Amino acid sequence: MQTVAVAKRSWWKDSTTMKALVLAGGKGTRLRPLTHTSAKQLIPVANKPVLYYGLEAIRDAGISNVGIIVGDTAHEVREAVADGSKFGLDVTYIPQEAPLGLAHCVLIAREFLADEPFVMYLGDNFLVGGIRDLVEAFCEADNDAQILLTRVAEPQFYGVAELGPDGGIIGLEEKPERPRSNHAIVGVYTFSPAIHEAVNAITPSARGELEITDAIKWLIDNGGRVCSHFVSGYWRDTGRLQDMLECNRIVLEAIEPNIQGTIDGFSEITGRVVIEPGAVVENSVIRGPAVVGAHSKVNGSYIGPYTSIAEGCVLEDAEVQYSIVLGESVIRGVSGITSSLIGRNVEVIQARGVPNMHQLMVGDHSRIQVRA
Repeated sequence: MQTVAVAKRSWWKDSTTMKALVLAGGKGTRLRPLTHTSAKQLIPVANKPVLYYGLEAIRDAGISNVGIIVGDTAHEVREAVADGSKFGLDVTYIPQEAPLGLAHCVLIAREFLADEPFVMYLGDNFLVGGIRDLVEAFCEADNDAQILLTRVAEPQFYGVAELGPDGGIIGLEEKPERPRSNHAIVGVYTFSPAIHEAVNAITPSARGELEITDAIKWLIDNGGRVCSHFVSGYWRDTGRLQDMLECNRIVLEAIEPNIQGTIDGFSEITGRVVIEPGAVVENSVIRGPAVVGAHSKVNGSYIGPYTSIAEGCVLEDAEVQYSIVLGESVIRGVSGITSSLIGRNVEVIQARGVPNMHQLMVGDHSRIQVRA
């Protein structure tokens, strides 16, 4: 059996010498039709794109040199992140022609990563509590890989890790029918340069992709040290509507009231509410936690708890709660909108008929006519 060489290096003691590889490609099929026109990593949580939370977590862990894997939505991601300076990062973009697997991302990033240890961070992951603990633990150890895990109630729907008595990972399974543990794999990993040998050694899986789990198994089988680290805070994969709404709820729970827009004397604002600059609220009720984006207009409407209204929206005679409404959308004369994700430049208007509750996930540039 071949043995992976593991050597203690001084730079493992300093996270500022590490790099990060952020995956911002992928098609986001579970959030269609929204992701037909938008990058899934840029859908906002509390009016801030999911990707931004990951970049901030990387920065807060002491890492500044970041490579971002981009695919079909490269232009949108580049426009949102630019050179990374607004996050305190130095960003390099690495195009991936097709989504050929997480290990393929490591393969094509070889020149950028060089022979430095790095964090690989899936850009649609949402972590409260950051990754500083993960990075510090990796820097202090002689591990070739460290995988972030969390305990879940239904492990059969996740990649699952089996741990040895010392916390080392001895097995990995992808969505097993009979899971050997409840330790789900979170989309954040730390690797030594040994991973490059692993990704070059594996072959595509049955679905035609180079799987990072196969590369990690190769490390284990060839004497590499692969360790686990458990999430210290809240984690969600934001690939589904219910997960986006839950992340939005978690962030809004922690906001501080901040009124910078204009509120008339006929409106009622209660709880933790943020009204961003240029927003106007007239004859309306807003019950926090909630955010109303810059230059939005809310008239004769009710905004309930756990709702984010993005910039430039118009709400007239509308009722919205526990929902995310993206920029430049209009909701007029419609009540009972709940548990919904409404895309950019969408128009939801009233139609005559019997009142109903509405649950919506609406793509950009749409127009919906509903019975009110």
